[in-house]
Amino acid sequence: MDIADLITPAAVIPNLRATSKKQALQDLAKKAAELTGLHERAVFDVLLERERLGTTGVGNGIAIPHGKLPTLDRLYGLFARLEKPINFESIDEHPVDLVFLLLAPETAGADHLKALARVSRLLRDKGVCEKLRGTENPEALYALLTESPASRAA
Repeated sequence: MDIADLITPAAVIPNLRATSKKQALQDLAKKAAELTGLHERAVFDVLLERERLGTTGVGNGIAIPHGKLPTLDRLYGLFARLEKPINFESIDEHPVDLVFLLLAPETAGADHLKALARVSRLLRDKGVCEKLRGTENPEALYALLTESPASRAA
């Protein structure tokens, strides 16, 4: 599974202005609703429910909020680069400035886990994160996110 299977250029937010975790999740839910055709509240509720189980702030300024919705027909991703880092209650207690939202159908099973692993692997790459933090251009962000691991290593 490639990141390009999850996101489109329209799913990249180069400068999200949020001052709190809740506001970031609300803004992401709104954008996700536009992309998926789902109701914004349904998306927000599933993200909030997941955060109650434990933070999706994975450390190093990165959060990967995710959830499953019964009416989705496929996996959807959404990437946001925050204008200013926010408290996301991350495991390392550092503020978050890179967020990759992942939504999956309830029936996704292993595909959901594979997508989470793929996103996590990508965002563990310090070089990729530095480049993501260094640009506000949505096309450049999309290109960085969808670049194949082989061409990154070259």
